[in-house]
Amino acid sequence: MLENLTVVLFHPKFPENVGSAARACANMGCPNLTVVRPRNWNPERAAALATPKGQDILKNMQVYEDLPSALAGFEHVYGTTARTGGWRKGLLSPSKAAEGMCNHMRGGSSVAVVFGPEDRGLTNAETEICGQLLTIPTSPEASSLNLSQAVLVVLYECFKNAMEVDSVEPQAPSEANLVHHKEMEILFSSLKDTLRSIDFLKDENTDYWMLPVRRFLQRAPFRRSEFNMLMGLCRQVQWIAKKAGRGDK
Repeated sequence: MLENLTVVLFHPKFPENVGSAARACANMGCPNLTVVRPRNWNPERAAALATPKGQDILKNMQVYEDLPSALAGFEHVYGTTARTGGWRKGLLSPSKAAEGMCNHMRGGSSVAVVFGPEDRGLTNAETEICGQLLTIPTSPEASSLNLSQAVLVVLYECFKNAMEVDSVEPQAPSEANLVHHKEMEILFSSLKDTLRSIDFLKDENTDYWMLPVRRFLQRAPFRRSEFNMLMGLCRQVQWIAKKAGRGDK
């Protein structure tokens, strides 16, 4: 049911939480688990918490050394955060995020949802490369969730949305020929250079001022023709800026 969804655990601290996350994936029909740079990795300790139902997911999980490589092939990336404000704006609830994820998956797109380390969560730089951010509301008196609990909450909302909508609505139109996350990062890098060349962005804290641009462009999926058009536009603007003596800023 959630075949096009992948749970990505970034730099998890405890192998038991990876095993519990695999069990949550099995419970909610999500067969794909990716782990990025796990700490203290111990397959036996992870397997003990995965239970028999999660063993196959644990055995087949993908392991990467860095987050950009893990996300490169996805069309849509959602990140999770417990912190709000500052860089973290436009946060979605799990149910609202699940609605978007399921719509993308019905169109044939691959979706990743990223969970940060147990001890610190995702940093600003790590949330920046996620197209959308979601947060799980909790009581202020006990706001910390176990990693596998957070995974289960998000997957449950996706499972519920898939069950409810698929039973009453026709298949969504295809999202074929969309650019992947790696290509979007190339576009954002080119846009940043272009906006700096025309003094739209200043040298101080350019990543922060690029956030509204990133969030705006990530509201809708990008097709390859649109990606090529914007890349061509960036090249042309940078050429003109260089001719005007502003391209080396």
